[in-house]
Amino acid sequence: MVELIPSQDAVMQILKRTGAYREGHFIYPNGKHSPHYFQMPLAFRYYDTARVLAVALSRKFRLEKDISSQLPKVSVISPSSGGIPVAFGVRDALNAEQIYWAEQEHGERQFRQYVNQGEVNPCIMVDDIIRSGMAIEETVKLVKSLGARIIGCGTIVRFDVAPDEIEGVPIKSLMDFDVKFYDSDQQCAECRAGISAEHVRF
Repeated sequence: MVELIPSQDAVMQILKRTGAYREGHFIYPNGKHSPHYFQMPLAFRYYDTARVLAVALSRKFRLEKDISSQLPKVSVISPSSGGIPVAFGVRDALNAEQIYWAEQEHGERQFRQYVNQGEVNPCIMVDDIIRSGMAIEETVKLVKSLGARIIGCGTIVRFDVAPDEIEGVPIKSLMDFDVKFYDSDQQCAECRAGISAEHVRF
């Protein structure tokens, strides 16, 4: 029987099977070490997998009366390019009217030109992974500057060090992950075990 909303274990199995979750010894661009690495676009390259994850997240939103009562006059917004497949999948599942995504330009998160005040419907923010919450927070400020209200926020994976709400709106996730980062070689268990490291990009 297909689960309407897959369990966290089922989501992790999807991510492992598609290569979106990897274990080993990784060094991030900020110099931190970790025994795990997420590359979420690898899960969303497969249509069936992308649909399962996006539809599952959309079902969490449908359970909220403040969201379901406003459909289809809702905007689904991604704070970055990584969340665009999630945004399109959630928009399709909810039959929402609008979709937007933010981009970094000159050090600021912005929409493309000609998105004007008052044009953006009440918003659901979505992303593929929330590590620190910074991108979401920056996009919320952008959305509020256009006069729109945040009615939902969600992600496929949320690191446990990330916020669990934004602007008083709970962040829904299909999987919460207990992240482990080490600030130095001396603290890193994989370094002490002599496991070779791989440099990765966020």
